[in-house]
Amino acid sequence: MPIITTNKRAYFDYEILETYEAGIELKGFEVKAVKTGRINLAGAFAIIKNNQIWLLNADIPAYQPKNAPEDYDSKRTRRLLLKKSEIKNLIGRIQEKGLTLAPLKVYTKGENGKIKIEIGLVKSRKKSDKRELIKKRDAKRECKASMAALL
Repeated sequence: MPIITTNKRAYFDYEILETYEAGIELKGFEVKAVKTGRINLAGAFAIIKNNQIWLLNADIPAYQPKNAPEDYDSKRTRRLLLKKSEIKNLIGRIQEKGLTLAPLKVYTKGENGKIKIEIGLVKSRKKSDKRELIKKRDAKRECKASMAALL
């Protein structure tokens, strides 16, 4: 499954508790744009409305802007396709304090190259947790650099 894009900001800002694989409802020219890597998940999030899950603020510019409809909105709300049991589970979990849904990855799957999105049930990290994460990352980087210098 080749990954098209990853929401790096979500991995830094949130602690991921669970992940779900969902289909995404797209128009034809949006599918071409996504498969060429023209999707931005920064600032995107998902909400539950009328027992359906919706993706907000995901930016998918038109594949060929001149051929796109004039009223096309690249940040329009798109429906995510999940099983009913998963949606019910998410409805119950999302009501817990501090939990939200964030898109993590977009990738293609299967022989037909269907576009899938991985959404995560996430909890916001505190500023101190983010600092610790940065320190650990820096320590790992320094360790690798010193090991490379020894070899």
